[in-house]
Amino acid sequence: MSSKYSVLLRTIVEEHGLEPLHTSADYAERLLTVADVNRPALQLAGFYNYFDPKRIQILGRVESTYLELKTEAERRSCFEELMRYDISALVICHGASVFPECLEMAEKYDRNVFVTPEDTSDFMADLISSLHTHLAPRTTMHGVLVEVHGEGVLITGDSGIGKSETALELIKRGHKLIADDAVDIRRIGRRRLVGTAPELIRYYMELRGIGVVDVRHLYGVGAVKPEGDIDLVVNLEAWDDQKAYDRLGLTNETQDILGVTVPSVTIPVRPGRNLAVILELASMNNRQKKMGYNAAETLASNVDHAVDSGLV
Repeated sequence: MSSKYSVLLRTIVEEHGLEPLHTSADYAERLLTVADVNRPALQLAGFYNYFDPKRIQILGRVESTYLELKTEAERRSCFEELMRYDISALVICHGASVFPECLEMAEKYDRNVFVTPEDTSDFMADLISSLHTHLAPRTTMHGVLVEVHGEGVLITGDSGIGKSETALELIKRGHKLIADDAVDIRRIGRRRLVGTAPELIRYYMELRGIGVVDVRHLYGVGAVKPEGDIDLVVNLEAWDDQKAYDRLGLTNETQDILGVTVPSVTIPVRPGRNLAVILELASMNNRQKKMGYNAAETLASNVDHAVDSGLV
């Protein structure tokens, strides 16, 4: 999967503790743009149709055993064919001894070669997950992201509507701040959205009349979280007496973020409403719905049954 985003190869190397056997001249600036990896078993056998050299190449026990059956000249030919391509990197798993012919061709063509003691399947799973995270589609939204009862709640609305004040009250009630004002959102996989704060303003909150405060220093590390899933979008809007608001909850609103459909609710704001308590209720209700229970639908079903039975 190609991505318009990129990650430095050395970042991946450091994250996974790979031991360098040979690094190219451009290793420090080498970028990865593909989240998929490849085990070049077919390539070592001479089949290069549909081969993508941008992928990280991984040698496991199968490939190593196959190469052990080859003569020195045949192994040199196999590695030369592979290294002629501008491969991002070759990683040898299980801490296996590197073939001299591999290092010879890596030096000849200036390719990156690393070794890891990890099992091939485990390493591939960790590597693919890491690459998908680094190369994930992303966007930035104006709002506040808090974790309430384990649910990631993205609070949106016009400036001055009370998003930060509501989040502050939630923090005082034991919930966690993830991001204030700007929320960086990444799509991990097909259905998961992860939000975080830009590094420069992480854990800071702006409150009109007070200014900027550091939530981590004021309330402790238990009041903040570096990142979290987005499970519910709550849109705050000024109360409009001419607008009919949903009073039963039978209408399921959603919002599309990066191609992921997220449940959403619209909460009208006016003096006297305790928004923190309402958001706690909204998050718990959303969690209940995910677990298969919808109070509004149950009530409607009970009413219909009572009407059909002549009880009302």
